[in-house]
Amino acid sequence: MTEQRLSPGDAAPDFTLPDSTGQEVSLSDFRGQAVVVYFYPAAGTPGCTKQACDFRDNLAELNNAGYQVLGISPDKPEKLAKFTGAEELTFPLLSDPDKTVLTAWGAFGEKKNYGRVVQGVIRSTFIVDTEGKIVKALYNVRATGHVAKLIKDLGLAA
Repeated sequence: MTEQRLSPGDAAPDFTLPDSTGQEVSLSDFRGQAVVVYFYPAAGTPGCTKQACDFRDNLAELNNAGYQVLGISPDKPEKLAKFTGAEELTFPLLSDPDKTVLTAWGAFGEKKNYGRVVQGVIRSTFIVDTEGKIVKALYNVRATGHVAKLIKDLGLAA
């Protein structure tokens, strides 16, 4: 199976997914704003918790610079609600249990896990501009330190 990978300049594939409260959220709702869309394997796991908390802790800086943050995983809304509550997350987490959006964005497919090739969620982050175009497509990002690097790459770091 060939991986569909997005590149800068590509139109961001639109989506409508339920958030942790079951409310539908569409990428097109954010047209006119820049969006950080990040894909992660599973709510509540150590790496994903660290990454989500990093986004939470830097959200004001990102929001002040005009960026909205959306996290997407295959978790069901109920699990996302628990994760959001437990970690006091203040940005939408969206549920993609059938992995349609993950696949469209190239964030699901073959990856190496402890030396074995497995099918799974590829931890990825995308910057989408106000017109809905991909500005940055980062695949196989690390959970730890990723948000700080992103802020630096976006030129927001002091």
